[in-house]
Amino acid sequence: MSIIIYHNPNCSKSRTTLAILEQKNVDFKIIKYLENPPTRNELKQLLIDLNLEARLLIRKDELEYKEKSLDDKDLTEDQLISAMVKTPKLIERPIVRTSKGVVIGRPPENILSIL
Repeated sequence: MSIIIYHNPNCSKSRTTLAILEQKNVDFKIIKYLENPPTRNELKQLLIDLNLEARLLIRKDELEYKEKSLDDKDLTEDQLISAMVKTPKLIERPIVRTSKGVVIGRPPENILSIL
């Protein structure tokens, strides 16, 4: 089974999710998405697979969210995706993809449903 975790080592939920993967003794690939952000197409595919609108994947407590007025209800899906691609810190984390699906590790135990 191919497993990918979009990981931020500075995030406690992301570190806990990574620990669950390690405890399960499964092979996985770590993508440090702040260093290697997803492309627009990759982010669009994650949204499709998560069955989420872009607005629901954005971290609303980040300073950049407020600075860029991303709470503006008139912003389009494409504009929100552009903001996340340009500023990956805005992407909710961690995201885990397996052959069984894609989930956000909030809470980290969410990933158990796709292992």
